[in-house]
Amino acid sequence: MKEYNLAIIGLGGMGNWHRELINEGTWFGGAGFKGKSFENLRVCGSYDISEARQTFAAEHGITPYKSLDELLGDSKVDIVLVSVPNDLHKPMVLKALEAGKNVVCEKPVALNSGELQTMIDASKKCGKVFVVHQNRRWDEDYLTVKKIHDEKMLGEIFRIESRVHGSRGIPGDWRGEPEHGGGMVLDWGVHILDQALQMIKGKIKKVYATITHVTNELVDDGFSAVLTFDNGIEYLAEVGTSNFVNLPRWYVLGRDGSAVIEDFSNKGKVVRVTDWSKNDAVPIKTAAGLTKTMAPRTDETIKEEPLPWVKSDIRDFYRNVIAAIEGKEQLRVSLESVMRNMRLMEAIFESAKTGKPVAFE
Repeated sequence: MKEYNLAIIGLGGMGNWHRELINEGTWFGGAGFKGKSFENLRVCGSYDISEARQTFAAEHGITPYKSLDELLGDSKVDIVLVSVPNDLHKPMVLKALEAGKNVVCEKPVALNSGELQTMIDASKKCGKVFVVHQNRRWDEDYLTVKKIHDEKMLGEIFRIESRVHGSRGIPGDWRGEPEHGGGMVLDWGVHILDQALQMIKGKIKKVYATITHVTNELVDDGFSAVLTFDNGIEYLAEVGTSNFVNLPRWYVLGRDGSAVIEDFSNKGKVVRVTDWSKNDAVPIKTAAGLTKTMAPRTDETIKEEPLPWVKSDIRDFYRNVIAAIEGKEQLRVSLESVMRNMRLMEAIFESAKTGKPVAFE
């Protein structure tokens, strides 16, 4: 079995997450496996412009390369992880590919589709594997909703709502600076929009979006986008950073039931209709009158069930990367899917700017 060495450009939060996952087998704040996650993959070194991070690398048993050129010139490095601010992805990826390295890039992979196409072309020319770390395809809450959708557990689904809400604004780093590719469409939209595209196999007819600048005038600190698919599903993707009362992470509506997931955990439920023939109800009395339409169903006509929680293993990402390098598998995160997601984010910016729906596919 061939052993692969990975070197990290940018040993910040996400860069170190990769180091911990690969070398220490830890994630979820330290919960994971004891020892190495992989028999044939290890982080051998890193380069960072911060002296503190260089010292950190040495303290944790990996080589702190003195320069980017030294890292790229090391023949034992098989894979390079690019984990730097978004505006630096393109030049770093191109340089690594030209140095003959396979490349994993953090997301968003680029600031626009033109930059991404340049990187794709370079990877083909160099004959090296180039993949984007769309890690939230392995989120268990997302995989659970996908199972509900794929297996038609609620009958024909007509609306899916996917939200991530916070109340701390944009982090006080480069994510709030437009020149570095900051903003929530690129920061979190890249995840929840990618999940939408992976879940719903139909084409998107139109996109309508709005963005917010509650805490930051320079970049978007939130957005709401409605994707209308050609199969009739309406998909709401929303990110907020000034939400002091969070709405559910997922809300799914089908002809025969509904599902809700409160957050990233398995807190939620599925409620399905068991008897359509009993559709009458006792009216609800409100301060201003009666309502029969909004009266709840009686218990004997519905059934509440636990979520069909789907487990995942994020280590499968790197297992697939290695298999792709060896020519045994296709990349699970295809460059075509990444390009489609990039174009969708561009459509969201266009719709928000014009105030009109945008035709997409």
